[in-house]
Amino acid sequence: MCIKARKIYNNKIQERTKQTIMKKENLWRTYTQEDKKRADEVCALYKRCLDQGKTERECVALAVEMAQDRGYRELHSVIQEGKPVRVGDKLYAVQMDKSIALFQIGRKPLSGGMNILGAHIDSPRIDIKQNPLYEKDGLAYFDTHYYGGIKKYQWTTIPLALHGVIAKKDGTNVHVCIGEGEDDPVFVITDLLIHLAAEQMTKKASEVVTGEDLDLLIGNSPLEQYGASETTGRTTEETGEIENAEKMEEKEAVRANIIRILADTYGIEEEDFLSAELEIVPAGKARDLGIDRSMILGYGHDDRVCAFTSLFALLDMADEVTDTTLCCLLVDKEEIGNVGATGMASRFFENTVAELVALTERDSQLLVRRALANSRMLSSDVSAGFDPLYASAFEKNNAAFLAGGLAFNKYTGSRGKRGASDANAEYVAQIRRLMDDAGVMYQFSELGKVDVGGGGTIAHLMAEYGMNVIDCGVSVMNMHAPYEVVSKADVYEAVRGYRAFLRA
Repeated sequence: MCIKARKIYNNKIQERTKQTIMKKENLWRTYTQEDKKRADEVCALYKRCLDQGKTERECVALAVEMAQDRGYRELHSVIQEGKPVRVGDKLYAVQMDKSIALFQIGRKPLSGGMNILGAHIDSPRIDIKQNPLYEKDGLAYFDTHYYGGIKKYQWTTIPLALHGVIAKKDGTNVHVCIGEGEDDPVFVITDLLIHLAAEQMTKKASEVVTGEDLDLLIGNSPLEQYGASETTGRTTEETGEIENAEKMEEKEAVRANIIRILADTYGIEEEDFLSAELEIVPAGKARDLGIDRSMILGYGHDDRVCAFTSLFALLDMADEVTDTTLCCLLVDKEEIGNVGATGMASRFFENTVAELVALTERDSQLLVRRALANSRMLSSDVSAGFDPLYASAFEKNNAAFLAGGLAFNKYTGSRGKRGASDANAEYVAQIRRLMDDAGVMYQFSELGKVDVGGGGTIAHLMAEYGMNVIDCGVSVMNMHAPYEVVSKADVYEAVRGYRAFLRA
């Protein structure tokens, strides 16, 4: 395309973008067949990532695999080997297998700042307690503790899977994933049948199912107490687990059988649950939603739809050399306040930047502070998608619509912006110009009506360094439910918008 023709085309794209933003027009009306094809390709990859990354550890492992395929190297290995870090190098650092920071080194000094995409990879779920296994009236259960903000009743009577890791005292880890294979068993949290639920139905929604009632049904078959086990063919003389279990009371026989199966299948003892991280998540794959296949129904869109699209945007630029260092930061624990060594409130990111500054400039805390303060960030987190069936919870002029493009939240928080990171007006103007120039479709929104509720992100923690930050992500319906809804158009637009920001 000649320069004049390209200029005319770009002007048309920008004008179309501005008209769409002001009218909040459905993106599908503006897309060409080529746009739709690319959106389908991006979403096919995203669904695969969503299926493979149902826990933080799985997301990090997948991110490492994808990054290594694009030439990324592990930062601490580079340090130990004494290798130099040069312009164009691609590095990553992992924190306890549950958070990851990826960097593509630019031409300018790191102390001049970075372009950062930051998202969280934890999602609301149900965790297994440290002493979880018990039997009651011939049924075996795992005792649980829910994680993040959920409507507890939504997690009953749906097929559930068990993901996680069991750390043994000998230093080995046993990885667990039950319920995702076609032939795998699944689990369930039971609910009271409607025929006997007259009293239950009078309770408030927050009390219909209590936290202590969210226990996972895992077994009903008692241990074979005499002779050979039908499963293993071994006698009580050949296996200590069965011999010890035979001494238990009859009412504990189902629990004993679960212990035997765990020992045979995973080589673990019951006490190994003390050092386990096991998460209960919805079983099954993300699916296309709608007769027109325009949406995606899946677990963990909040916030993996922003995490994976941020990762896609960075990896798409692996062959480019940019002036500014690029960063994609994926962290844990946002849903419970960014706490702990793998949450955004930890020093993981700051320490990693310090290592990079020492490698590329010199060991200087002042330069580290400058690198952070001079950076620009999109806090890549989801916004509440407008739901016409619950329109009273939204203020329509400031709501995010599915297929409305990237959703920017100048501020989050709740009831008077409490806990918010309120982006600077000048920075918002820069972002608007950047998105317009790239022809990216976007919208500005709030998380529902002022006095109805609200929420927070990792933005305020990054803003503490003095950097410019604004929340920016995909609008989601059913947020925090076992199955959430996003538009394929918004997923595609997120990749385009994040890529434009990195190139800025």
